[in-house]
Amino acid sequence: MNFTIKGEKRESLGKNAARKVRREEKLPAILYGPDVADATPLILDKKDIFNILKSESGKNTIFKIAFNAKKLDVMIKETQCDVVTDALLHLDLIQIVMGKLMEVDVSVILIGEAVGVKTEGGYVDFVTRKLRIECLPKDIPEEIEVDISELHLNQSIKVNKLPELEGIKFMEDPETVIAQIQVPKEEAVEEEIEEEELIGEEEEPEVISKEKAEGEEEEKGKDKEKKEGKEEKKKE
Repeated sequence: MNFTIKGEKRESLGKNAARKVRREEKLPAILYGPDVADATPLILDKKDIFNILKSESGKNTIFKIAFNAKKLDVMIKETQCDVVTDALLHLDLIQIVMGKLMEVDVSVILIGEAVGVKTEGGYVDFVTRKLRIECLPKDIPEEIEVDISELHLNQSIKVNKLPELEGIKFMEDPETVIAQIQVPKEEAVEEEIEEEELIGEEEEPEVISKEKAEGEEEEKGKDKEKKEGKEEKKKE
């Protein structure tokens, strides 16, 4: 879906001016980019931004913004929200050059039912939910699908096992774990207890044999003392 929204250059700056903008159901924003001489303060319609954020590509949506006789391709770089109400307070926008590589974070979705879940009683631990990629703006995917259907218990899928996507380079550490199949906690605790019991059983004979050896050494010592005592009596 193509979005084109209208922006208005913001003349009054500061917290009070920003509050006034928000009271009018609009959003203060700043635009950065090669075709913008300085960071340009703007006023945007809040409804337009919500429509973009609710679209399938969300924050990675490339849209056009028209202001002061200019029309630029832009993307939302950062959002600032109220820590209590989570209300959107401010936006940073960045101009996009369509023929230039860029880095973005893309959401990961897991597909398929893992063997370790379906038949082995495990559960999915979804470790990494976003991946950093590099590509041209036109190649930004809405999401990255990761198939976990072949995973067994205690197995994982990492970035280095993902299939190659045309025009896309993964910027994450190749060893980054995306998802793994874990043993339920109760079972894991039981297994640890069993292992400890087995280790204890294996160690017990060693303790007995050590005590036995010490006892035998002590008996030998007593026998030696008796023998030496008898020899001394014979000499006398």
